Amino acid sequence: MKVLPLVLAGLTLADVASWIPPEWLLAVVQGTMGVRPPQHGTTTEQVTDILMRDGVRLAATVSHPTGPGPHPTVMVRLPLSQNRLHQAFSGLLRTFWGQRGYHVVIAPVRGRPPSGGQYAPLVTEREDGQDTLAWLARQPWYDGRLAMWGGSSFGYTQWVVGDQAPPAGPSALCIQLCSTSQHAMFHPGGAFSLQTALYWARTDRGGEDVFPTQAELAPGLDAWPVLEADDRSGGPAAGYDDWAGRRAPDAYWRALDGTDRPERLQAPALLMAGWYDPYLPSQLDDFIRIQASASAQVATNSRLIIGPWTHGREVTLPGGHHPGDYRLATMAHSLPFYDRLLRPAGVPVPDAGPKVWLYVMGANLWRAEETWPLARARRTPLYLRAEGPANSAAGQGRLSWEGPGDEGPDTYAYDPRDPVPSRGGAMLGLAGVNGVRTQNEVEGRRDVLVYTTDVLGEPLEVTGPVEADLWVETSAPATDFTAKLVVVLANGEACNVSEGIVRRGYAGSAGPTRITVRLWPTSFVFQPGQRLRLEVSSSSFPRYDRHPNSTAPVATATRTTIAVQRVHHAAGQPSALWLPVVQGGP
Repeated sequence: MKVLPLVLAGLTLADVASWIPPEWLLAVVQGTMGVRPPQHGTTTEQVTDILMRDGVRLAATVSHPTGPGPHPTVMVRLPLSQNRLHQAFSGLLRTFWGQRGYHVVIAPVRGRPPSGGQYAPLVTEREDGQDTLAWLARQPWYDGRLAMWGGSSFGYTQWVVGDQAPPAGPSALCIQLCSTSQHAMFHPGGAFSLQTALYWARTDRGGEDVFPTQAELAPGLDAWPVLEADDRSGGPAAGYDDWAGRRAPDAYWRALDGTDRPERLQAPALLMAGWYDPYLPSQLDDFIRIQASASAQVATNSRLIIGPWTHGREVTLPGGHHPGDYRLATMAHSLPFYDRLLRPAGVPVPDAGPKVWLYVMGANLWRAEETWPLARARRTPLYLRAEGPANSAAGQGRLSWEGPGDEGPDTYAYDPRDPVPSRGGAMLGLAGVNGVRTQNEVEGRRDVLVYTTDVLGEPLEVTGPVEADLWVETSAPATDFTAKLVVVLANGEACNVSEGIVRRGYAGSAGPTRITVRLWPTSFVFQPGQRLRLEVSSSSFPRYDRHPNSTAPVATATRTTIAVQRVHHAAGQPSALWLPVVQGGP
């Protein structure tokens, strides 16, 4: 649960860390999350001479525990500017781990003062990370036991050195809200994560972090071409042109994402993922690959936590439920994971805990599992049916456990100049700040097909990967199809649970084509009195860029056409929503 009145008002731990006494916040972490008490005082030193191979010097703030050792080390490579908020939270982290027996290194990355050089998101992090590890190995207080910590671009700084073996490399990683594949995050289903990319690109302004509003992003989002969105919203931004313009996994993406990073991981990882985070599908794929192909020591000791989080924040769930603070969770879960693997002096070794710890939405509880995906989940179809047009929630579309009969297709027109607006979902910025939003307004549109079950008489748990198999036709040579799983509460409020998109060409297709839309994985219990709903359309803007319905490169396209889209659900074309159903309840 949330424990700070300010957090109850919608502020997170990071929001208030700059002016609430750190001792009080640390007491909150200890008292509410069950972490062990402090055992040490700390001293702090400033370092300015971490030499990179190209001559650039990086800086760090290092805290040391004062009690008997030897002490392992936690390092955070910080891709943020040093404003008051970030400095306060960095100090909180140093105090939290330092008082519990760890040296703590907070090291701003290249281009983030007081480190030198030019900031370029992600580009030099592998080489700089290796050089920082080499510096660390030369310190007289370093004993070869190293943990790393952080989410998003912090998480990326861990993945890029995860193949460096201890003691020169890390012995434990805590990677939150980040995967080994930046390409998969930026281009899910072949579309482009426009809102996320532009927001991220615009957060850097001359080496300082800023947090753009939707109004500030609007000139970039709303016009064409996509490739010039950064120019329209404030000028060229580092990284954006590559993210938007390089749609295929070319040499640029291979350099960022590396090769077989989960399989080559040399240290156990605690992966913390969020149900409404842009990295979720690829981060879960990382965990699966670690379990299947990493060394036995790494696979056995790695763990997965999936929480009710967006990118760095908790969500307010359907029905108004408020789960616990995201940043409290990242701090609290990191400590026993590090203690078990690095074993600070005088600290009992914690239990290993469950392999998977996930939050079941709808039931609103945490639950231990031993696998992901759940071995007991059964892939079960809900078929698209309609005895009349399924356009909008006022139509006749329905979801049925029984397969379709002799039914005609549903038809809608997709106009890129009038896209279906995103409401919540997995994206960065204010457009995705909560993740869960009501969908009733969206479902009033004629270009959204809506299929709904009957009212449930008993709980239905859906935990695992979600897919929509659709038989489609289009008048366009290339286009998008989207699918969104929705819960309809007893009062009629419709809220998004998971969403996906698929982008591909259809030139030369004769008749209906079967496609699979990979929605975000989820864990959600649909309760009695509620209904499941599937929305099918061809846009979710600005979460994804708009397809122009042509074969022109989407990044540079400026001309669009209207596409006539059809979704078939006859006996020979059984379009269906495939759900991982778990029997027995939470």
